[in-house]
Amino acid sequence: MEILTTNNVWMMICTALVFFMHLGFSLLEIGLTRQKNTLNILFKNIFIITVGLLLYALIGFNLMYPGDFNGFLGFAGFGLDAPLTAEGALDLTYNEGYTYYTDFLFQGMFAATAATIVSGAVAERIKIGPFMIFTIIYVGLVYPIAGSWFWGGGFLKTMDTPFYDFAGSTLVHSVGGWAAVVAVWLLGARIGKFKNGKPQPIPGHNIPLATAGVLILWLGWFGFNGGSVLSADPSLTSLTLVTTCLAAAAGGVVAALASTIMYKNLDLTMFLNGILGGLVAITAGADQMSAMDAIFVGSIGGLLIVLAVAFVDKIKLDDPVGAIAVHLICGIWGTLAVGMFGALKGVDQFLSQLIGIASYAAICIVTSFLIFFVLKKTMGIRVSETEELEGLDAHEHGMSAYPDFRLNEH
Repeated sequence: MEILTTNNVWMMICTALVFFMHLGFSLLEIGLTRQKNTLNILFKNIFIITVGLLLYALIGFNLMYPGDFNGFLGFAGFGLDAPLTAEGALDLTYNEGYTYYTDFLFQGMFAATAATIVSGAVAERIKIGPFMIFTIIYVGLVYPIAGSWFWGGGFLKTMDTPFYDFAGSTLVHSVGGWAAVVAVWLLGARIGKFKNGKPQPIPGHNIPLATAGVLILWLGWFGFNGGSVLSADPSLTSLTLVTTCLAAAAGGVVAALASTIMYKNLDLTMFLNGILGGLVAITAGADQMSAMDAIFVGSIGGLLIVLAVAFVDKIKLDDPVGAIAVHLICGIWGTLAVGMFGALKGVDQFLSQLIGIASYAAICIVTSFLIFFVLKKTMGIRVSETEELEGLDAHEHGMSAYPDFRLNEH
């Protein structure tokens, strides 16, 4: 009983930290975009976490964890139904590390993150109505079904050499990243982003807020990865937190150095996204890596950020916050790194990681394309030119995030 209480308290603390990450995402997104769209971005982020939790309670949790399951789709029924003892009390034998409700709440915080990743990539030009519909379908159905393939005991878990993703480099970050690519492609670039085929900078309006957002996300990752131990085991929890922090630091430093060499300026936004790239990269194998492994994995993540941001611009995809580079590219790298470093390294494991990556790419690309394509052909997904130039805050919400402080921006 005492062990259960200790483990459960740690899991609840981690749940709170993951919840806190939604503030980090919000501040990062508004900081890297223009003032006239601030309220719109905040509205989307609040919608994602509130509706996401309700959907996860209604259907998502039992889709993702259907019980005895080793295939592609299972469902344990609607709503939450905690196991009870014969006397009608909550069954504390549900799990040695935490209770049923703690399990639900911790996993529910992860569920909303996938749509939050997409929110940043499509910022400043998507209609809010279609985005809300996408969120309901993607968080309510696609994410939990995809998550069941490994975390729920599905086919990726039961392979001869099981796929492995400790805390979600693929199951959370790439699931959001693939949808972001599809959405950005179908939406098109913001007005003024590309001139004569060359990308033009569209600076964010508040870099201090973006910096605060990244530091909050880094703090939240203590819960994101630390809670994924699923207990308060001292050795494994401390190892996970060390690898997480070292990867973040290495990613930031390498991204800053690489961007300085390539562009001859000290770019804080690259530094910030490098930190996030290191965090995403280590997330798949944070419990499997040594400290030195983590530094290497994070360093490659930081380098990939700089190269991926340039590549995304080159193929004329407009991602205002760098979500594709951070969550998709570094998510793929971190998932592959499990088969290359740490306790699970080996050819068979590397091949299993490739199978997992391909499986999630397939379901995410197909479903997100179908959702956004149907929305585009029926109700439209992009605001008008006038609305985009004048700002979504005024046209979608009828108010300003800064009513007493206006900038003349277009």
